[in-house]
Amino acid sequence: MSGREGGKKKPLKAPKKQSKEMDDDDMAYKQKQKEDQKALEALKSKAAKGTFGTSGIKKSGKK
Repeated sequence: MSGREGGKKKPLKAPKKQSKEMDDDDMAYKQKQKEDQKALEALKSKAAKGTFGTSGIKKSGKK
């Protein structure tokens, strides 16, 4: 080990991301994903508000 190797090494630079041009199919797909996500969030909020009739596994009183 030489004296110059000590300390943290610099991470390699990541290549720059290419800006991808979206066509109509990509735009429609992203829009559909956003709508599905909103619908899922709405269902989750409704499910969190409601209570279910059972509380899971019930234990008997016997020991």
